[in-house]
Amino acid sequence: MQPRDGLGLKVHDGRVCLLDQTRLPQEEVWLTIGSTPEMVEAIRALRVRGAPMIGVAAALHVAARAEAGDEADTLADDIAALRAARPTAVNLMFAMDRLAAALSRNGISGVIATAESIADRDVMLCEAIADNGAALIGAGERILTHCNTGALATAGIGTAAGVIRRAHEQDKGISVWVDETRPLLQGGRLTAWEFGQIGVPYTLITDSMAAALMREERIDRVIVGADRIAANGDVANKIGTYGLAVLARYHEIPFAVAAPYTTLDPECETGAAIEVEQRDAAEVRGVTGPAGDLRWAPADAPVHNPAFDITPATLIDHWILDIGVFGPSDVAAGALDAGGAAFG
Repeated sequence: MQPRDGLGLKVHDGRVCLLDQTRLPQEEVWLTIGSTPEMVEAIRALRVRGAPMIGVAAALHVAARAEAGDEADTLADDIAALRAARPTAVNLMFAMDRLAAALSRNGISGVIATAESIADRDVMLCEAIADNGAALIGAGERILTHCNTGALATAGIGTAAGVIRRAHEQDKGISVWVDETRPLLQGGRLTAWEFGQIGVPYTLITDSMAAALMREERIDRVIVGADRIAANGDVANKIGTYGLAVLARYHEIPFAVAAPYTTLDPECETGAAIEVEQRDAAEVRGVTGPAGDLRWAPADAPVHNPAFDITPATLIDHWILDIGVFGPSDVAAGALDAGGAAFG
């Protein structure tokens, strides 16, 4: 495999290394992934996360195992195990299905070439998403974003955060409100860290502050990412996204979703068919980090902890994809279904 040197993923000497996102922002710890159980654990524990990045990391790991000499039957088992690692993000399934087809059709060499193409393609998709989305943003806009959708979540510059970054690079004088994003604080821990690295002006807020800021007319636009987009335009994204969409509609603020075509699922008719992952109750009761445990709830408190929610297409104003920007009329006419089928 060719060497790679991204913000959250590196490939050197045929080895896949991941920046452990559970340790950010306090520590930058790189993990060398040698086995498929290690990659599955990294995906499930959110050491690597973001729908596009999960697919890329898993694909490059399989390619690394192929280069190391694993036989076709072993690779097929690895692909199946990785595909099942997380149920909501369709990019992982998309990538593993492509590898399985390549293995069946062209053998081990096909797996390596396909994994490389998945990673290279994601970089290009992010650039196209950024260009398409930045065209929507006016000078001086104050943008609210949710969760983490930047270079930690993709092989490129990101999806929603990539759009924001491109607008910043175009000297539009934007500023960003960053939701902390419960339950894992991926906005506070990761997006704030990323924007600090690249100089995008931001202010961190708690998830419960968005409504007040909208009422005070201090938010001009909301841009979020997506883990899966159904054929009708419904979107699965980090928990809290649906609430932001409801608030944005009430306050007449444009609400956009930015994602690559690999996030489209034309076989999923509506958001009702998307399986939503339930996560460990401990993530809501407190946190575990380098400094030790911090618990703010009773140790036995009953917890409901879905990782995602579903935002209906009726609350979305723009779907910003690498293949273009779509509005509600486009989506109603089947544009997303056709786009996903064309590239799937």
